[in-house]
Amino acid sequence: MFIINTYIAKSDIEGVGVFTAQDVKAGEVISKFEVDFDRLIPTGDYLNAPPHLKSLLDRYAFPHPQKPDFIVYEVDNSRFMNHSETPNTDYSDFEAGRALRDIRAGEELTCNYNDFFSGYELLPPELELEKNPELKTKEA
Repeated sequence: MFIINTYIAKSDIEGVGVFTAQDVKAGEVISKFEVDFDRLIPTGDYLNAPPHLKSLLDRYAFPHPQKPDFIVYEVDNSRFMNHSETPNTDYSDFEAGRALRDIRAGEELTCNYNDFFSGYELLPPELELEKNPELKTKEA
């Protein structure tokens, strides 16, 4: 859960992203795992979930890095953080995300999903749309 002020806006990376509403210093903790707000979902519940919930979790949840029988669904803006090979945050410590460099207010926050999701592979956009057809937008 973010402990800095953030907002959601259109992203140049993909769809929407999460942006900082304040300046952040390099090394500053920007988020902490909050057991009362970040939901741990047993893998069995995920596997038995109805299709609409499974689709939501496929897009916004990730395997818990220390508890293999659970996935994590973050209820705040964290779930909108986009992946980058050159991120401005570090989540190698699952309990606390930190800024890798100074980040200015209005800048998109990015992370490397491999910090907490071992073996993550970014799907090409066309495969992502095949997997999640609800992401397709109508042309004007």
